[in-house]
Amino acid sequence: MAERILVVDDEPDLLELVRVNLDQAGYEVRTAESGREALEKLRDSPPDLVVLDLMLPDLSGTEICRQLRSDPELAQLPVIMLTAKADEVDRVVGLELGADDYVTKPFSPRELSLRVRAVLRRQRPRSDDAVVLEKESVRLDSQRHRCFVEGEEVDLTAKEFELLHGLMSRPGRVFTRDQLLERVWGSDITVTTRTIDTHLKRLREKLGPAAALIETVRGVGYRFAE
Repeated sequence: MAERILVVDDEPDLLELVRVNLDQAGYEVRTAESGREALEKLRDSPPDLVVLDLMLPDLSGTEICRQLRSDPELAQLPVIMLTAKADEVDRVVGLELGADDYVTKPFSPRELSLRVRAVLRRQRPRSDDAVVLEKESVRLDSQRHRCFVEGEEVDLTAKEFELLHGLMSRPGRVFTRDQLLERVWGSDITVTTRTIDTHLKRLREKLGPAAALIETVRGVGYRFAE
């Protein structure tokens, strides 16, 4: 079955260009020209990935991304930001809100197709993910994508889950920020180490009593306590 993509942009010509190219790449593509239309379609029939323009006539792409990450049923949905804003601060804001990649206009349709493929590939379970990890009071079910702390379920975004899984899979091992960026975001996009720090700060807040199990190794990176 073809993977489903929702493309959100208020420029009809660009929307059609992206739709045609992703359709030729083998995806099932739907489109939306406004933020509210996008949210309606996302909640009615969630796709496998959304390509989201940052500047829309009603709701901004960042606001849509924020709503997705706060919705338990859509929090894991991969998002590629598509925008004319190329400043680093815009990329950082988008990524910190939970976007998985960031493509600036003008762009190559082939590049976008490759980015879509890369993000979807990273979402598929790896061979070392098909296990349940249980350390101290934290339990991760990779196949069901669920996290529990002291028996209570904790809602994590896809990035938070992947960061925690990476750390828990090698307790005691120190991961540099670059290594965590490579594992979670891949090597095909440029983000800053601030992104890792921000995500881990939020992850610790959600883990509550288990927050101290994620240890900061000053000047190096992070590790999960042995």
